[in-house]
Amino acid sequence: MILMPLSALSKYTFKPIRCCLLSLGADMKRREFITLIGGAAVGWPIAGRAQQPNRIPRVGVLASASATSPIEDAFRQGMRDLGYVEGQNVVLEYKDAAGRTDAFPQLAAELIAAKVDVIFASGSEATSVVRSQTKGIPIVMTSTNPVGLGFVASLARPGGNITGLSILGPEVSAKRLELLKEIIPGIAKVAACWNPNDPSARFSLKETEAAGEALMVKLQILETRDVGAFDGAFQAAVKENAKAVILLPAPLMTRNAGRIASIAMQYRLPSLFYSGDAAKAGGLISYGASLIDIYRRAAYFVDRILKGANPADLPVEQPTKFELVINLKTAKALGLTVPPTLLARADEGIE
Repeated sequence: MILMPLSALSKYTFKPIRCCLLSLGADMKRREFITLIGGAAVGWPIAGRAQQPNRIPRVGVLASASATSPIEDAFRQGMRDLGYVEGQNVVLEYKDAAGRTDAFPQLAAELIAAKVDVIFASGSEATSVVRSQTKGIPIVMTSTNPVGLGFVASLARPGGNITGLSILGPEVSAKRLELLKEIIPGIAKVAACWNPNDPSARFSLKETEAAGEALMVKLQILETRDVGAFDGAFQAAVKENAKAVILLPAPLMTRNAGRIASIAMQYRLPSLFYSGDAAKAGGLISYGASLIDIYRRAAYFVDRILKGANPADLPVEQPTKFELVINLKTAKALGLTVPPTLLARADEGIE
């Protein structure tokens, strides 16, 4: 039996198949009928995954942070806003790596074995792992560079089983360094912490290096693969006379923002993050897309897929809201004065 590729079948529905069956004539044997229907079911596209009546859909979530973290809870709130009530009309299978991203392969395998209807992969690391294990289950992802990492063919036409939201981390790298120079005008050397384990981090690193060259700021590149690496990294930054530290976008930085900001304060290093929650947790400045909005919006993609949409045809969305948050308490503790013009542009100033 020859199976047609998914791309060829995606334009068909059960109606044309029924017509084909009728054209076979009354002499067609019952076993041939069953064989044809079985073949169609095997090759049926992802778009045909619309939920059957009275069946509660199962949504898998693969994340490095706990379900109670602000961004992960935003996803759950987005589901609630769309009318989903856990345990009543949806089941959320939550897999939390608890900061150990090496656990992702096993956790992803567990979600696939549980036969969830769609997987929400929180971040590029989680998306990369799930993508390597399934081409059939739809995946809703968040990623700083989904095209560059090959998750989707293009933003407009993802083309596979993955869609979701781009966080645009690398694209704002230059802007974040500019903001740091505004609050510390004469700064000449900055430490940049990045996590090589995150597949998208290299894009942010490349853009930050280019911005440093343009702004005549020398960068000290420091690898930080886990939270235990920051104490040594900041010691090295102080030893090399870096006057601030930038945390490049990655779940590691967001998940441990409070702890990282506290270590930075011990070494008297102003810290610049991507996520607004990081500045609220003690970082000096943050600038980037609103992760709360992005994670809440991810629920929209899950909802569309559960209702039968094909992820290949759902355009990847980019953020429209960017937040500048300044922690004035941290600035005062570091002996820094925030320029009034910069403070006026801030979305929030933490007293």
